[in-house]
Amino acid sequence: MGRGKLRIYLGAAPGVGKTYAMLSEAHRRIERGTDCVVAFVEHHNRPRTEVMLHGLEEIPRRELAYRDTTFSEMDVDAVLARHPEVALVDELPHTNIPGSRNTKRWQDIEELLAAGIDVISTVNIQHLESLGDIVESITGVRQQETVPDEVVRRADQIELVDMSPPALRRRMAHGNIYKPDKVDAALSNYFRPGNLTALRELALLWLADRVDAYLQEYRSEHRVSAIWGSRERIVVGLTGGPEGRTLIRRAARLAEKGAGGEVLALYISRSDGLTSASPKELAQQRTLVEDLGGTFHQVVGEDIPVALLDFARGVNATQIVLGVSRRKGWQYVFGPGVGSTVARDSGPDLDVHLITHDEAGKGRGLPVNRGARLGRARIVWGWLAGIGGPLLLTWLLSGVAPEVGLANDMLLYLALTVAAALLGGLLPALASAAVGSLLLNWYFTPPVHTFTIADPKNIVAIAIFVAVAVSVASVVDLAARRTQQAARLRAESEILSFLAGNVLRGETSLEALLERVRETFGMESAALLERASDVEPWTCAGSVGPRPCQSPEDADVDVPVGDHMALALSGRVLPAEDRRVLAAFAAQAAVVLDRRRLREEADQARALAEGNRIRTALLAAVSHDLRTPLAGIKAAVTSLRSEDIAWSDEDRAELLAGIEDGADRLDNLVGNLLDMSRLQTGTVTPMIREVDLDEVVPMALGGVPEDTVELDIPETLPMVAVDPGLLERAVANLVENAVKYSPESTPVLVKASAIADRVEIRVVDRGPGVPDEAKNRIFEPFQRYGDAPRGAGVGLGLAVARGFTEALGGTLSAEDTPGGGLTMVLSLQFAPALAPVEGPTYSPAP
Repeated sequence: MGRGKLRIYLGAAPGVGKTYAMLSEAHRRIERGTDCVVAFVEHHNRPRTEVMLHGLEEIPRRELAYRDTTFSEMDVDAVLARHPEVALVDELPHTNIPGSRNTKRWQDIEELLAAGIDVISTVNIQHLESLGDIVESITGVRQQETVPDEVVRRADQIELVDMSPPALRRRMAHGNIYKPDKVDAALSNYFRPGNLTALRELALLWLADRVDAYLQEYRSEHRVSAIWGSRERIVVGLTGGPEGRTLIRRAARLAEKGAGGEVLALYISRSDGLTSASPKELAQQRTLVEDLGGTFHQVVGEDIPVALLDFARGVNATQIVLGVSRRKGWQYVFGPGVGSTVARDSGPDLDVHLITHDEAGKGRGLPVNRGARLGRARIVWGWLAGIGGPLLLTWLLSGVAPEVGLANDMLLYLALTVAAALLGGLLPALASAAVGSLLLNWYFTPPVHTFTIADPKNIVAIAIFVAVAVSVASVVDLAARRTQQAARLRAESEILSFLAGNVLRGETSLEALLERVRETFGMESAALLERASDVEPWTCAGSVGPRPCQSPEDADVDVPVGDHMALALSGRVLPAEDRRVLAAFAAQAAVVLDRRRLREEADQARALAEGNRIRTALLAAVSHDLRTPLAGIKAAVTSLRSEDIAWSDEDRAELLAGIEDGADRLDNLVGNLLDMSRLQTGTVTPMIREVDLDEVVPMALGGVPEDTVELDIPETLPMVAVDPGLLERAVANLVENAVKYSPESTPVLVKASAIADRVEIRVVDRGPGVPDEAKNRIFEPFQRYGDAPRGAGVGLGLAVARGFTEALGGTLSAEDTPGGGLTMVLSLQFAPALAPVEGPTYSPAP
């Protein structure tokens, strides 16, 4: 009997319809005559899911007692005894009750599969073991029930049950997922749009990786070496030359012609890690390909064409983009070149594009000299070892140990040559070899004290000594320089990578970048200078360190950035090889400065636009909303002062009540205007102290009739650190707004609850509600939604409420009320363990 097959429905969050899809598949299979049973399905009291169970055979569950409570689990023995063709087992990551056959449900499923039973199951992306930390960082909730990724990956079929976040939230708001009393908390916590979007992306990416892995596995099992163009993958071969950017852009245009095209830039380095490519150019090309949505790869290979083709076939690429060789015509005598070799060996399933560019045929040029700076002291010691060392050794051998022998003498002189190469480089080593050979001939080769050599064997020995000395000196010098060259390139790449990453993420300020320059190159000061034109004086846009330069002429090192900007450093003169990295710093400093100025200009423009809008709205409010109550007060006072009309007591009381009502409306409007003015100017300074919500919230209901609000504030809630006056005013504005739009027969509900590390105050009305696109707009000043009457206020209540809430360190947002209406959610952090602040609290404008 063969092993059963596992099919899994994968979802991004609870409620997307995994169980419903599983049950629908069961009905389809039963219609085709398949023996299908329900081993365990949890419908969570969802009517539509429960209806799908009708007509399906269910295996009775096993009842288990644990801690005086009875739980039901899947009866594995009963399913094995029944032995259907297909078994439905819900909730793959579920942990079984102690005393069950297995600890985890996926282990139960393994038994069913081993018995030859096909299984259909469900799992959410947040329950995968490898994604636990990521899901916790997104949602703030650590999943206790997880399943190993390998269990899910081994499934024969994985089907994604997808649903957009707005659709899932609507399903939640309609009560199709959780009970009504849990809907508000779910929508404001786990089912926030950002959480759902991130979880959905996780599910799509995980499944995409699974599909790619399955494709690679299939190709490997069936020994498919041909390229399968499932989607366009274009590999760009880079040499580190300036033509690389042209090739990347051309590859990006090719990728755009096909849906889902992908660009992979590849740079192949030698196994010794040494290259003549410019690190700056490679860094720029890496940034370019990433900006265009591609990826950058670096591999090691001695044979460039072979390494390039191996990489292309390994990633299932469909096209290769290469530049026309920079070789001159005569250089082709050394071989056909990389482009021709790749085109010849690529085969019919891999297209090769050779792109012309400005550098084609201009020659590859000589490798850039990146020899390490040995320093004056080391060079001096090298020459001393190369010249003085052989002389000293000759004196010692002649006076102390004259009978050592010619062979040993040569080895000692050879050791001095190696020492000279290590200290001072190639030239001192060559000088050491020349001086040593002459001294060996003069003092130790018979006949001594003459440059003639009697024995031909000694001539060969001296010649071999010179050849070995020169060879060893060359190798040692080359190894030392290459080692320091590799270390320098590694340091440069780390600096450039750090620099590019910080600047692209916007994490580096201009001063921080200049400080990085100063520290990297050991300079005394660094300054970014600019001027408006060639005749204008230089001005300092930013500087660090003492006595920064005021012009490029005063600097020890200056790097121009464009026509009217320069990076000026003082402290010491830098060698030419350091200017490559310094030029990258200078360019990034200019970018940071431009970004900062654009941000400042955008902030200024935003502030001006907001100020103009507020002034326009204020004029409209003053011209109508403030004049309306004034007109009513004026008419009532004029009527009371009229001597030709005898007013009854009832009429007089009604007119006085109208005056009082108009004055109250004026008081509220002027108070909101003053509060908004203080928020706009930043003069609101909260006096924070620890308070209980049941002390503050009831005080905020004084401005509305008693029967219009239902209050639910538990006394067990944690204390919050707020300014009571600001919180009272914020809640009052929310309640007044809710009462204004709520039906007269339905009171507004004001309730509070503790969730995670914060307390939430919810003001729930059953009014007409607000569309999603308008939920943020209603918190802007002078906004009135819908058909609110012109006398209903100037539209500042919610703006003031949000301003006061943010001043207290909280948040205020709007959500749909399940069943219709709008819910205002005011969230505050728990009070820290601080002593109450003594002093008066802020009193809102009367």
